[in-house]
Amino acid sequence: MTEQTEQAMKVDVDLVRQLAELLDATALTEIEVEHGDRKIRVARKAAPIAAAHAHYAPAPAPLAVQPAPAAPVAAEIGASAPATSANAVRSPMVGTCYLSAEPGAKPFASIGQKVAAGDTLLIVEAMKVMNPITAPQAGTVTAVLVENGQPVEFDQPLIVVE
Repeated sequence: MTEQTEQAMKVDVDLVRQLAELLDATALTEIEVEHGDRKIRVARKAAPIAAAHAHYAPAPAPLAVQPAPAAPVAAEIGASAPATSANAVRSPMVGTCYLSAEPGAKPFASIGQKVAAGDTLLIVEAMKVMNPITAPQAGTVTAVLVENGQPVEFDQPLIVVE
């Protein structure tokens, strides 16, 4: 090799190490430094795109249904009301359940009431938005499984329409 080639091949190893450490510290994929006619570029392979996306576990199973509340509500619901039913309307979100449009107003649905598909059964408030929960099919309300103002979980049974 000629002296000029040897001169061009010299690399500042300490600078390369510092740049590599900077890559690790900043999560960059490449760094390029230029000084005069000399240029040093340090790069590493980027992580595959699929690995960069977060994977979330499926939503946990809903918590057990709350035990029957105090006597006034228990009398309305009935001591033998089913804890869950295939016909239970479930909460589509986490929020606060309201049985009527405003405090003191008549509930949207009560036990024994006949409802049509699409009738509002209750409201679940989530992030200051009132979300009406409607009857999926016509039938009779056989159980109200929540209290007014009660926090509810995703997929929690709320009301049974049979």
